[in-house]
Amino acid sequence: MTKYFPLNSADMVYRADKLMDVASNRYRIVVQIARRAKRCRYEEMDASDAAMMKPVMRAVLEMSDELTEPEILGDEVN
Repeated sequence: MTKYFPLNSADMVYRADKLMDVASNRYRIVVQIARRAKRCRYEEMDASDAAMMKPVMRAVLEMSDELTEPEILGDEVN
């Protein structure tokens, strides 16, 4: 069984709230997080290292770290 990286839940909520505040549309940001989490999940399957963090949590953390880049919340339609 994979152990997950211990993350402060208050920090996670803060980062998710920050994403929601910046997004013009809540549905859109949720879809972007889901797509990124799905991509992270498939990348982990290909990698030999065991996952240390759940894909959705990783996606929220990555996206909140990228708030300084305006294109992250732009059109990510594939």
